[in-house]
Amino acid sequence: MSKTIETLDDVVIRFAGDSGDGMQLTGTQFTNTTALVGNDLSTLPDYPAEIRAPAGTLFGVSSFQLHFSSMDILTPGDYPDVLVAMNPAALKVHLKDLKKGGLILVNTDSFDDKNLNLAGYKTSPLTDGSLSNFQVIEVPVTKLTLNALQGMGLSQKVMVRCKNFFALGLMYWLYSRPTEPTEEWVHEKFGKEPELAEANIKALKAGYYYGETTEAFTSQFEVKPAQLKPGLYRNITGNEATALGVVAAAQKAGIPLYYASYPITPASDILHNLSAYKNFGVKTYQAEDEIAAAGAAVGASYAGNLAVTGTSGPGAALKSETISLGIMLELPLVIVDVQRGGPSTGLPTKTEQSDLMFVTYGRHGEAPAPVIAAATPADCFAMAYEAARIAVKYMTPVYLLTDGYLANGSEPWLVPDAKDLPAIPVSFRTDPENFHPYSRNENNVRPWALPGTPGLEHRIGGLEKANITGNVSYDPDNHDAMVHLRAEKVAGIAKDIPLQDVYGEQSGELLVVSWGGTFGAVRSSVDRLRKKGYKISHAHLRYLNPFPRNLGDVLKNFKKIFVPEINLGQLSKLLKTEYLTPVIQFNKVRGLPLRSTELEQAIINALGGAK
Repeated sequence: MSKTIETLDDVVIRFAGDSGDGMQLTGTQFTNTTALVGNDLSTLPDYPAEIRAPAGTLFGVSSFQLHFSSMDILTPGDYPDVLVAMNPAALKVHLKDLKKGGLILVNTDSFDDKNLNLAGYKTSPLTDGSLSNFQVIEVPVTKLTLNALQGMGLSQKVMVRCKNFFALGLMYWLYSRPTEPTEEWVHEKFGKEPELAEANIKALKAGYYYGETTEAFTSQFEVKPAQLKPGLYRNITGNEATALGVVAAAQKAGIPLYYASYPITPASDILHNLSAYKNFGVKTYQAEDEIAAAGAAVGASYAGNLAVTGTSGPGAALKSETISLGIMLELPLVIVDVQRGGPSTGLPTKTEQSDLMFVTYGRHGEAPAPVIAAATPADCFAMAYEAARIAVKYMTPVYLLTDGYLANGSEPWLVPDAKDLPAIPVSFRTDPENFHPYSRNENNVRPWALPGTPGLEHRIGGLEKANITGNVSYDPDNHDAMVHLRAEKVAGIAKDIPLQDVYGEQSGELLVVSWGGTFGAVRSSVDRLRKKGYKISHAHLRYLNPFPRNLGDVLKNFKKIFVPEINLGQLSKLLKTEYLTPVIQFNKVRGLPLRSTELEQAIINALGGAK
C-alpha cells in the first residue's frame, strides 16, 4: 500500500527490553546509522548493574535512548516520542516517561501470562485499555523473526536472539534509515560465523519489509540532515573521546602514554579503547587493584611517560593516598574519574556528580590538585587533552571529571586537525650543572629529571622534602614553606586557563551556573526561556580548581545565582565558600541526567514565577 512520508524536526526513541535482548546493540546501530545520515544526535544508554538480571523482571530492563534531529541538539531528550518495548517489564518501567500520544511498538509474543506476572501486571495492558492515550502498534516480533529464519538450520534459541535486529529493521523503515551500514557491521562482527551474520541480516531485512507491507503504519517519517559546521565528523562516546584525548596529548608532547587502571564501571571502556593504540606507543596495564594502578602510573610518570589512571568514585577513594604521593613528588599525572551513583557501590551503571568535593579535598594533609570537568561526550577529548597539558606544564596530578552519562552517551564529534591542537612542550632536565630537584621556575614548577640521567640523581618519596635540595626534612619552617609553594603552584594555574565566559547578557537578574554533564540540559532550558523573553544567562564551568580568575566578578554581575547539580549542592558549597555569594540550589540525585523541562520550571520559580 502507498504510504506518505512526513518530515519531522526531531525524534526521541527509546529501545527497551530484557538485559539479554540486545537493546544496547540495537540502539548503538541505530545511532551509528543516524550519524552517517547526517543528523545531530545525543544518546542515553541505561542498563542494569547485574551482569544478567532475571529475565522478564523490572530490574532486569535495559534501555537505550536516542534523540536525533535536523537541528542542533544538546540532550538525549527528556521524554521519548517512541517506545520500543520488547516485553511487559520494559513497557511497565518506561511507560511513565513516554509523551502522551506517543508511539508504542510492542512485541506481542512476550505478553504471555509468565512475563505479565513477572512484570507485576494483573491484566494485559494490551487489552485492558490502560494504553488508550498512546498509539500502540502490536507486532509479533519473535514469531516473525522465527518465520524469516526458518530453514537455516539454526536452533530456536539462536533465532530468537535475532529478534532485536527485526525491531531495528522496522525502526529503520519507519524513520527512513538505510540498512546497509548495519549489514556491513554484521559481516565484520560475525565474519567467522557466516550463518549468524546471515541470520541477523535476514531478521533486519524482514523487519524493514514488514514496515513496508503491513497496514499498521500509514506513514513513514524523515528527519533531514542537520546543518553542522563543515568538517570531518564521527560519532563518539565520552570514554572514546577521553582515550583519544590522552593519546593525542602524548603524541603532541612527544612522550609515551602509559595508562594503568583496574576495571570499574563506567570507566572500563577507556582501558579497552586505549589497548587498541599500541601502534602509537601506548602502554596499557590492567592492575590487580586500584592502588596498584595508581602506583604504577606514578612510577611511569617518574620514568618520563604521560601517565594516566582511570576509575570511578570507589576507585578514586582507594587511589587517594597515592595521589597524595604524586602531589608530594610533584610529578605529572592525570586521574580520570568517571563519576557514578554512590556512596559505596551505589548505582554502578547510573550517572552522578558526587565526587567534586572528594577530588577537591579528599586527600590527607594540605594536598591541592587541579580539577577540571568535561561538558559533553565530545568535550571529553578536549578536556582530557587539557588535563594532560596542565599536568605536564605544572608537574602535578590533575583530576578530570566525567560521568556515566558522558562516558556512555554519544554525539557527533568534529575531528580536529592535529596541527591546531595546543602545544604540550616537554623539557626533561639533562644538564647536571646547578641541578637541584626542587628548584623552581617562574611558575613554581620543579624540573622533570628522568632516573638514570648522569649527574641528576635525586631521591623521591613521601617524606617532606627540603626546599631546593629535595633532602628529607622535618624542619617546621621548611614544611610551612613547601606547603605554601605547592598551593601557590596550583593556584597559579588560574592565569593559564581561559576566563569564564557568559552565555547571554553579561549582567542581569539571574545567572545559571553549571558544571560537568548538566551542560546540555541547562543550555537547552536557558535557550527556551530566553526565547520566551526571560533575561537569564548561563555560565558553564570546566575549571573547578582553581576557578577562572574572573569568576568572582562574573557572579557579582547578577542578582541571583542558580546552581543545578546531580548531587546535594557540591559546587554550591564551593562557590559560597570561595566567593561568599548566596546561591539558589536545584538538586536531583536520581542516577539520570537532569531534564531540561524540570530545570526550566525551577528557573522560572527562582525568578518569582511565570510572566
